[in-house]
Amino acid sequence: MDKHLANKRIEELRGILEYHAKKYYDDDEPEISDFEYDMLMNELKNLEKEYPDLVTKDSMTQKVGGHVKEGFSQITHEVPLQSLQDVFSIEELMEFDKRVKKQYPKLNYVVETKIDGLSVALEYVNGEFVRGATRGNGLIR
Repeated sequence: MDKHLANKRIEELRGILEYHAKKYYDDDEPEISDFEYDMLMNELKNLEKEYPDLVTKDSMTQKVGGHVKEGFSQITHEVPLQSLQDVFSIEELMEFDKRVKKQYPKLNYVVETKIDGLSVALEYVNGEFVRGATRGNGLIR
């Protein structure tokens, strides 16, 4: 695929993915399966990998899906809550680890089996629960 066609497809995929992310995260009314969404995201990732100069900050590959909902108190996470996105191979997991360690070289993290749904951060001080928050956009919830 030439760069012009790749750019057109990238723009199309970004629109499709933004729409479906809104339906899933914000409206709680998904219209496609997680697998279908993942395949669209993988297509976008592959095109952006092939044409890195077409990557933009607003691409779904560069952010956590969903928006901070109104009506909840907003907090800023002391440590950004990152997402694995979707990892389908050990190689992709190792790439994620390299990206994280490049940005946060001293970071330790825990990886657990994914239970589809809401991510939360629970904060305890001296063993006492003080706050619970969703991941939100990774920085603000």
